[in-house]
Amino acid sequence: QVQLQESGPGLVKPSQTLSLTCTVSGASITTSASHWTWIRQSPGKGLEWMSVVRYDGSTYSSPSLKSRTSISRDTSKNQFSLHLTSATPEDTAVYYCYGRLYRGISRTDYWGQGTQVTVSS
Repeated sequence: QVQLQESGPGLVKPSQTLSLTCTVSGASITTSASHWTWIRQSPGKGLEWMSVVRYDGSTYSSPSLKSRTSISRDTSKNQFSLHLTSATPEDTAVYYCYGRLYRGISRTDYWGQGTQVTVSS
């Protein structure tokens, strides 16, 4: 069973860097063709796709957040992390990590439970 678990501070001060980690169990983040993604949902808004790290270490971030967002991974710990600099109250959201795994022509998405992050002084 593949499981993902987000971790990180629940409260971040404005202008600080918001950093979250997703720990994956039951599958390796280097599994061929797999993608590992961060998404968030702000109060009253829809899901916002943020950043992805692929099985080969390549990354891509949303153009709207690219200047503030980076994603990294630690293959030894089977974790991937999100870093969002210069946090503002607008970054208050529930942050989710999810992984997409492929088996042949089928794919399955596995979600973390989400973690609330509030940006406030």
